[in-house]
Amino acid sequence: MHAILTPVGSAGDVNPFVMIGRELCRRGHRVTLVAPDVFGPVAVKAGIEFASVGTAEEYDRVTTNPELWDPRRGLRDVLGEIAIRLRRGCAALEEPYRPRETLVVGHSLSIFARVFEETHHAPATTIHLAPSVFRSDFRQPALPFVPDFSGWPRWVKRTVWWIGDRIALDPLIAPALNAWRAELGLPPVSRVFKSWFHSPQRVIGLFPDWFAEPQSDWPPQLRVTGFVLSDQTCQVPDAGADDMLLEQFLLGGDSPVVFTPGSANRHATDFFRSAVDAIRSLGCRGLIVTPYRDHLPPSLPASIHHAGYASFATLFPRVRAVVHHGGVGTCAQALAAGVPQVVMPMGFDQPDNASRLARLKVGETIPPRRFTGGRVAAALERLLGGTEVVAACADCRDRIAATNATRSACDLIEEHFDRFNGLA
Repeated sequence: MHAILTPVGSAGDVNPFVMIGRELCRRGHRVTLVAPDVFGPVAVKAGIEFASVGTAEEYDRVTTNPELWDPRRGLRDVLGEIAIRLRRGCAALEEPYRPRETLVVGHSLSIFARVFEETHHAPATTIHLAPSVFRSDFRQPALPFVPDFSGWPRWVKRTVWWIGDRIALDPLIAPALNAWRAELGLPPVSRVFKSWFHSPQRVIGLFPDWFAEPQSDWPPQLRVTGFVLSDQTCQVPDAGADDMLLEQFLLGGDSPVVFTPGSANRHATDFFRSAVDAIRSLGCRGLIVTPYRDHLPPSLPASIHHAGYASFATLFPRVRAVVHHGGVGTCAQALAAGVPQVVMPMGFDQPDNASRLARLKVGETIPPRRFTGGRVAAALERLLGGTEVVAACADCRDRIAATNATRSACDLIEEHFDRFNGLA
């Protein structure tokens, strides 16, 4: 089998695909990662073939856009970038594809992979990293600026989603998608994010059912595996000196509180200012993880260390708490480490992930406009001083340790490929 993996997004989106690709390689399969050039070194380090679908300059332009982190405008800009790259993404799949040998593994937003699946009648699987993409007539995901309407009548919920699709979502992607589909001789699609973006063949959710209980009206082809956790394979290859300094800091005193706003967040000045204030207020040690040093104050207190990169899998078990943006990868790593979390969600899946952490009693949420050093310090004091939080964190850690989601996801991929090709 030749698995072509097509993640879309930042390192938090790409790394789980890298972990799955590495395991598939270990099982004797050929694997190609289709992603922007910035992820080429990570693929090579994992022993995975790499095909470029965007330059480093293009990735830099997207991630430096300040509106990327705006709850309303961010999704508009992301889908706009996806729309102009539909043909390029599909072309990247054309060359390596071989009938009966290839399987396409797509990300929630790799729209081009869904179209390729249709035009080539190819075996395919959609991977969703977070549960916020699944709609239901029952329990609803938490959405930016939208109250929880899980208890509303079912017809009202359906109406809300219909209005959202027609007014907010479809206009951002459907015109470009359907213009391209017409060129390919395919019928138009509407309500793209209702059901079409799920592969009708197989859907894999990379989260456990205790984090998000599957609803009875979720796609029947969905299987959930648990969190696929990244390790040092996904760290930049030249981080050796940074690792040495980080290790010296960790060994030099009490366990710190980690602050990390997301690998693609280049507009986190206020986040880090609040981080410094919170550490000063608490009188503890702090660790800031970001590749963008210019976001930090010119000088940091001796109690705070800056690391450009860190393997969360090895770092988080050695810290007191994690303060972050709510990306599902960071949530998962902190849950696996059994440490409490303070989340400042900005958009995309982050508000839903934060709400699920709160229901599990392992975290608190502070909206961006209320994210100050004092509020962060107060939230950390509550979390670090609560025996119920300690027990909840330990329970999540033990549940994750008892599973191997990477293997489970690869089992499902292999099973689907064999069944599609009549080999099982």
